Amino acid sequence: MTRIITLASGKGGVGKTTITANLGIALAQQGQKILLIDGDVAMANLSLLLGMQSSPITLHDVLLGEANAQDAIYDGPEGINFIPSGLSLESYKRVDSERLESIVKEIAPNYDYVLIDAAAGIEKNVKAAFTASDETILITTPDSPSVADVLKTKIVSERLNSNPIGTIINCVRGEKGEIDSEDIMKMLELPVYGKVPYDPEVRRSFMQEKVQPTILRTPNAISVVEFKRVAMKITGKKVPLTVKKKSAVKGIFQRITSIFSRKKEE
Repeated sequence: MTRIITLASGKGGVGKTTITANLGIALAQQGQKILLIDGDVAMANLSLLLGMQSSPITLHDVLLGEANAQDAIYDGPEGINFIPSGLSLESYKRVDSERLESIVKEIAPNYDYVLIDAAAGIEKNVKAAFTASDETILITTPDSPSVADVLKTKIVSERLNSNPIGTIINCVRGEKGEIDSEDIMKMLELPVYGKVPYDPEVRRSFMQEKVQPTILRTPNAISVVEFKRVAMKITGKKVPLTVKKKSAVKGIFQRITSIFSRKKEE
């Protein structure tokens, strides 16, 4: 049975698109049939990371009813399939994002996993991604603004019946003041699927003449090791996760949880 998963964050700049690309390829390398969808119809970046920004037919065309979904599916690296979103602001203004659910349901049976790279925040296009998916993985960095925002995103995904199954903590530097993974688990009430360390190779992958996801350009990078572990976790393979025992940010945890305690009771 196909699993349709939205990757979502509360704020931009946490590495959600980078994780989507690398995780999709990691799943494909494990023998899974993968479809990636760039669900950020306003600020499409996934096609840039995959080097497929010149695709003539995009999700914009499908949402506008001007093309079939099959026409917008392209072959990507490592055997993945990919539906890019358009870069045109003019067509973005006219798209009907509510059509995304029917489009995804139509093509999903051909795949083991469909990963939707949603826009940041909780605007209408993000809600459309939640409605089109059965599950959500939340992406955050280990700081209070990012965690507070992703908690709001979790609440919205739950209300739209896209079950939050876990979180990925990105850009972990191990510095003083970062929110501990144990606290993030408690705040979000979700397991941590992975802690991706800060890796200069991720940034370098954007700066080459030929842009490639880190998993292809530098397969032994420290971030890639974690991408592969997350892929194993998603597919149900047992992977030992290291979690710190000591927390240095209980005050932050208490402040954030108190902010949203009433919202969860509504």
